Amino acid sequence: MTDASPPPPRSDILLSLRGISQSYPHENGARDGSSVKVLDDISLDVASGEIVGLLGRSGSGKSMLLRIMSGLLQPEDGSVLWHGTPMSGPVPGIAMVFQTPALFPWLNVEDNVELVLEATELNRQQRKARTEEAMDLIGLGGHENARPHELGGGLAQRAGIARARAVHPELLLMDEPFSSLDVLSGENLRTDLVELWCEGKLPVKSILMVTHNIEEAVLMCDRILVFSANPGHVEHEIAVMLEHPRNRDDPAFVELVDRIYALMTRRAAVISEAMLPEERTALPPTPQHTPITPVTVGSMIGLIKALAADPLEGRADLPLLAARAQLALDDLFPLVEALELLELAEPEDGDILLTQEGHRFATSEFDERKIILRHALLNEIPLVKSICAVLDERPNHAASAEKFREELEECMSSAYARQTLQTLIMWARYAELFDYDEGMDQLVLSRDETD
Repeated sequence: MTDASPPPPRSDILLSLRGISQSYPHENGARDGSSVKVLDDISLDVASGEIVGLLGRSGSGKSMLLRIMSGLLQPEDGSVLWHGTPMSGPVPGIAMVFQTPALFPWLNVEDNVELVLEATELNRQQRKARTEEAMDLIGLGGHENARPHELGGGLAQRAGIARARAVHPELLLMDEPFSSLDVLSGENLRTDLVELWCEGKLPVKSILMVTHNIEEAVLMCDRILVFSANPGHVEHEIAVMLEHPRNRDDPAFVELVDRIYALMTRRAAVISEAMLPEERTALPPTPQHTPITPVTVGSMIGLIKALAADPLEGRADLPLLAARAQLALDDLFPLVEALELLELAEPEDGDILLTQEGHRFATSEFDERKIILRHALLNEIPLVKSICAVLDERPNHAASAEKFREELEECMSSAYARQTLQTLIMWARYAELFDYDEGMDQLVLSRDETD
């Protein structure tokens, strides 16, 4: 953490980040000193009286940033200021709610909540009173003696929130607190938290929540920071001027959701925090190969057919499509990116449109679909064309898969190189371009290609 002098604090600013960057060694870092930059030059403030949403795809570095905010992780560059004073570790005024509550199974709910107060100066009677208050407020009354295994996901997460609330923090950090819950439990808990916040019954000054759910962010937050990856940084900041309670059918709500979808599909594909090494002067500014998220051909066909069918006729609003297909953000965006990569569809202002080739794909029979995908792979993905050229010129029409993983690792981590090659193999198998021999770890030209 840098020793830069902090700016004069504003009275309403609780937490400030200044120039936060974070990296970790690349797989080859022990040999060449390279590293993967996960977070890059992030600066933001969290003021009293607001709910801030950090919105982005899973794996983009949001949770790492949240750990830095909480003092659990020290950044390699930049400063974290709490009330204008540099933080060097956890502080009493910040509490955190994780994706799963991690309750101690041998303690009942009441003891799990009260445990966080053991380190305070409160006496036993005071701890018990505050525990009961926190549990009643969050809707856990009557479950004091239940063990964690007796609770459903919604009640267990309420216990995690009650535990964080019991210490009376000024700032409550929440890391995708509803992502592991079923739809109804998540909706109930979201609604209850917003009601408590609006009624002033939630004894915190501010909430910052990480989410990858666009509607969730618009439903709850006063301000949304759209987080991009590659490396992680705040790309857009959006003020939500809608009054609570918010209605999903309100045209202003729908318009804002559409706007955020458009912003998040306008840029290049969002990849995970495990992705790219830092730029070196010897490398071109744009990598030759980019990671590809695993997407099956079957799921692409399903989305294309749904888009082509009545009443969509080749164009759909992304939020409505996600709702109709019951696709989460992390499921929908990889599909959109795959179709865009293969030029079968393209995003436009929060919508997705089938291209002419996409329409042809939707109405084609199995054999013609293989030909369309084969053409797209050879023309739109340079590595596929390179693999086929190498296999074609070899007498045995085979080549080590490791050769192509190493080529990919010049642009991405080894984990993403393996994932990308495996995805391309899956697509190439359908298109009958090449196959993979797991025992030999070799790529082999498809039988039809060798005839």
